[in-house]
Amino acid sequence: MPIVERSWLAAFGTGGFPNESPLMEELGINFQHIKSKTLAVLNPFKPIDTEIYDDADMAGPLLFILVLGTFLLLSGKSQFGYIYGVGLLGTVGIWAILNLMSQGGIDVMRTASILGYCLLPIVLLGSLGLAVDFKSGQLAAAAALLPIAWCTYSSATMFVSVLSMSEQRLLVAYPIGLFYTSFALLTVF
Repeated sequence: MPIVERSWLAAFGTGGFPNESPLMEELGINFQHIKSKTLAVLNPFKPIDTEIYDDADMAGPLLFILVLGTFLLLSGKSQFGYIYGVGLLGTVGIWAILNLMSQGGIDVMRTASILGYCLLPIVLLGSLGLAVDFKSGQLAAAAALLPIAWCTYSSATMFVSVLSMSEQRLLVAYPIGLFYTSFALLTVF
C-alpha cells in the first residue's frame, strides 16, 4: 500500500498519525489545570499559585455557565441569553477597569477565565434553587450573600495576585462584586 493511502486510512482508525498529540491537548483542555483552578476557587484562603493562571483556558468556565443555565432551566427560568450577555459585557467591563488600574495589564481571555472559574459558588446557589423555592425576597437575599462574597473574594484575590495590585484590593473587588451580584439576582429571582 502506498504511504499516502496508509496515512489517510490511519486518520480514521484508532492509531492516528505518528507523533500526533492527543485531541484534548490540541483543543487546549488540560484537566489538571481545570481541577487546580476549581480547587483554588473552592478554597480561597489557600495561597494561589499564579502559574496556573498563565493560560486562559475556557473549558471550565463554559462548563460552569452551561451547568448554571441548566440548573436555572430546571427551576423554571430560561436565562441562557441573560447569562451569556451579562457574562460578556461584565467581562469586557472588568477587563477594561483592570487594564486601567494595573501597570502591566491583563488580556481579556485570562479575565474571562478567572471570572468564569470563580462563578462556581453561584452555580452551587443555582443547585440550591432546585431544592429551595426562593419566593421570599429575604430568603433569597440571605442565600445569595455568601456566594456573592465567596465569588468576589476568590476572583479579587486571583486578580490582585496575578496583577500585583495588593494595595488596590477593594477597588478591584467592588466591580467584581457587582458582576457576581447580577448573576445571583438572575439565579434567585
